[in-house]
Amino acid sequence: MDGLRELLDALNAAERERAAHRGATAERQAQLVLWGGAAWLLLTGALLAWTGRRQLVLMSRDYESLLEQAQTQAQALRASEARLEARVAQRTQELTAANHELESFSYSVSHDLRAPLRAVDGFSQALMEDEGERISQEGQEHLRRLRAAATRMAQLIDDLLRLSRLTRAELRCEPVDLSALAREVADILQRSEPGRQVTFDIAPGLMTRGDARLLRVVLENLFGNAWKFTSQRSDARIALFAESRDGRPHYCVRDNGVGFDMAYADKLFSPFQRLHRPDEFPGTGVGLATVQRIIRRHGGDISAEAVPGGGATFRFTLEEART
Repeated sequence: MDGLRELLDALNAAERERAAHRGATAERQAQLVLWGGAAWLLLTGALLAWTGRRQLVLMSRDYESLLEQAQTQAQALRASEARLEARVAQRTQELTAANHELESFSYSVSHDLRAPLRAVDGFSQALMEDEGERISQEGQEHLRRLRAAATRMAQLIDDLLRLSRLTRAELRCEPVDLSALAREVADILQRSEPGRQVTFDIAPGLMTRGDARLLRVVLENLFGNAWKFTSQRSDARIALFAESRDGRPHYCVRDNGVGFDMAYADKLFSPFQRLHRPDEFPGTGVGLATVQRIIRRHGGDISAEAVPGGGATFRFTLEEART
């Protein structure tokens, strides 16, 4: 009876005023919290009649049956939660097993494929050094191509393993100074080819949050591509800056290199896809795929725009890091 009086008190002033007249009815949705705070009782359209002294006279629904119904619903909810928790635990176990299998595969690739490649490269080099005078010019060219192919295959294996590890690496979210990282990457590139004249324009104070190690890989790939594709220019320029769009920063890496045809832009971030011939610009086609994976793990996205012969701009966003 106390619960019903509490329900009566919950009616708003207008409903109580109408209910105070003899024979009046009131419709009201009410929510009762049962003991333990685990279930809710929803009363809809209950027919109540009161006297002028606010004494409950009639309730058209049976309180006990509503209570049993609420308890049944609470039990069903607890059972559903238990099934969901079991399903999540199963999926977590399956994901852990899949990661272990991928680790084993990566280990196998690293050791079982590299060994024969080293043998091919080593014997080819020995053949050129020991028998070079007796091998024709055409034969020597074949050996050089064989060594170059073995080297490229080894680099491809390294890039694939790196892509696999970076995709599964645990994120450590912390404040990151992108400007400082970019200056470090630019310094390494300039020391690798001191004869090149490349101007770096790095905006100061570009702060964000993310995994500093992975974001460094992003800048290494984007700056490395810009360095590579501006190699034919004497006035090469590479810039890092930020634009504000949609109320958030969009970080941009821009160069004045060879650019590319936007008709093929959808291939940029797919592994092994290249828009330039290997004899023009070396590479495995894995770098931008790695960049996209890292950016998406940080909750962001990356896009590119370019003009053939007019350079390229890569824009990326960084949201809260996802683990």
